Amino acid sequence: MNYQPDDIKFLKGMGPRRAELLAKELGIITLNDLLRYYPYKYIDRTKIYTISEVSASQTYIQLRGRIVAFRKEGVKYRQRLVASFEDLTGSIDLVWFQGAKWVEKSYQVGVEYVIFGRPAQFGRKFSIAHPEIEPAALFENQVGTSLYPQYSLTEKLRSNYISSKTFQKMISGVFQAHKAPFPETLPAYLVEKLRLMSADEALRKIHLPANDNEIKKAQYRLKFEELLAIQLKILRQKVGRSEYFKGFVFGKVGQLFNRFYKEMLSFELTGAQKRVMKEIRADLGSGRQMNRLLQGDVGSGKTLVALMSMLLALDNGYQACLMAPTEILASQHYNTLSDMLKGLPVQLSLLTGSTRKKAREAQLASLQDGSLHIIVGTHALLEDTVQFRRLGLVVIDEQHRFGVAQRARLWKKSSEPPHILVMTATPIPRTLAMTLYGDLDVSVIDEMPPGRKPIQTYHYFDSKRLAMYGFLRKQIDRGQQVFIVYPLIEESEKLDYIALEEGYAGVTELFKPPEYVVVCVHGRMKSEDKEYGMRLFKEGKAHIMVATTVIEVGVDIPNASIMVIESAERFGLSQLHQLRGRVGRGADQSYCILMTGYKLSNEAKKRIDIMVQTNDGFIIAEEDLKLRGPGDIEGTQQSGVPFDLKIANLARDGQILQYARNVAEDVLSEDPHLKEPKNKLLARMMDSMQSSQFDWSLIS
Repeated sequence: MNYQPDDIKFLKGMGPRRAELLAKELGIITLNDLLRYYPYKYIDRTKIYTISEVSASQTYIQLRGRIVAFRKEGVKYRQRLVASFEDLTGSIDLVWFQGAKWVEKSYQVGVEYVIFGRPAQFGRKFSIAHPEIEPAALFENQVGTSLYPQYSLTEKLRSNYISSKTFQKMISGVFQAHKAPFPETLPAYLVEKLRLMSADEALRKIHLPANDNEIKKAQYRLKFEELLAIQLKILRQKVGRSEYFKGFVFGKVGQLFNRFYKEMLSFELTGAQKRVMKEIRADLGSGRQMNRLLQGDVGSGKTLVALMSMLLALDNGYQACLMAPTEILASQHYNTLSDMLKGLPVQLSLLTGSTRKKAREAQLASLQDGSLHIIVGTHALLEDTVQFRRLGLVVIDEQHRFGVAQRARLWKKSSEPPHILVMTATPIPRTLAMTLYGDLDVSVIDEMPPGRKPIQTYHYFDSKRLAMYGFLRKQIDRGQQVFIVYPLIEESEKLDYIALEEGYAGVTELFKPPEYVVVCVHGRMKSEDKEYGMRLFKEGKAHIMVATTVIEVGVDIPNASIMVIESAERFGLSQLHQLRGRVGRGADQSYCILMTGYKLSNEAKKRIDIMVQTNDGFIIAEEDLKLRGPGDIEGTQQSGVPFDLKIANLARDGQILQYARNVAEDVLSEDPHLKEPKNKLLARMMDSMQSSQFDWSLIS
């Protein structure tokens, strides 16, 4: 999609030094890079204020007046240049912390200027640091618009006098020099059919708009183009995979599945579980490799669906494996599956880093000869020594915790690609799912098992702590158990552990033995101590578990009905929802109590309010996307969206994304490989998109 191969250093007014800075700070090297570096907002600069109207509440201010004097303040090595700027109503200081010689050479005392910047107040005096300045006469006759684009800039660029105004001047110069239209990047039939701005007009209007309407039309065109390119790439991968990879055909529903479903399942599947099983059975019998994402809140019954899918594999002569990110979760799955499979002739085993050598050797041998039917494990399943006789189905839980290369190693343990079922209890917003997992078929369990009562969530400030403890005592006396969770943030790990230890000491002081038993579980403990504490709690011998987020996944205690989250303002929405899902597993009413201090940021208050208002994981995920953006939606270690979005925003542009996907589907249904002449621009667009380091669509 490059318009000119020219290096930007050859543009008028650029020069090698400035070009080097833009390349290093923003990755802008070519003319196309420059034109595709879009403004993030616009400021209406039609109004000029008087100095007497300046207030601290104003984000930006535009003034007209004269510099009456320059002076230097501060010690020698930390000097700043200050200019007194006056109009008929008063004076204000203009401040520069760098580049004093350049400023004094560029601006003269007594000349009328228009200045623009962010006001700051110190006592009764206002100042503007590093303002944009231009002669008043030039301001009146400039090319462009009253709507000034604002570009996202680094501190280093600003300190080298590259401002939003600099960007606007550079881009204005490009447009003046290039009178001919920039080449179109979308097929003419799509531009006409969808009534889009041309590429040339959109680029000119996005940088130099005359009014808000032009901004909206230009943004829509450029966002649509960007999202269409992504959807075409994802859907072409999906088409290619279905053509290239044939899947094992699980053609029969055999004895294991039927016995389990008819004789051993003591309750009716929910409507959502039945719908999802129907979708999975259709995949497994299609002759194509299944790649399905199964979403559902904690406790919605995903594990049962996974087990029934694995029984279909076994009935057709194949093995299955389930991989989980932690030993706790893997053990939980193993125990759950063991209970469910009692009475069936199914060999099940657990493989983790803690599995002893002798047991491991026996497991590996039985995997290779086919006598071991299902293996549950952690990253240990990825080791080269783990080989299957006939692997037919891979289930990956909380898959976002595994890297692409890790998942690929598991996928390659079969001579032919096994069917893939990816599960997550972290609801993924629709827009993000269409981008991160757009090449997977998506199933959603959006219905909880009957008899589950919605968890009641309350927000208490620290001043209500004694009342909260009184509530816990009443619930414990009724036979319930309690989680108390403390944050563990990587950047402040030491302080967090101190807070946990102090909290544990405080709780044990209030809930004294022998009447009450309190256990503490965290990542620094020895494995045997951690397992002992968890076992006491699981067996009902401990009333309270004080823990870090080690219990976020994998701890299933039906009798635990109260979750207290300390310093709740420090958790993201997604993690708060995951933690809350640790309770509400039984028939009793469950509660989640969010404890915070009084000082809450606006964003933290929004998170707390959302948690109190709803239990719906998908609503929470959408709100989380709006608050945090896509890059961190699944937790602190996630890389976010694997595409470079320059203008589209997944939190705000869901409708455009859906439309782009519909258009991409229509285009590919007619021309799956973009070979037709009318789609040559789309084919070129695909070629210009950088391919991923690995084709993660194959194994996600």
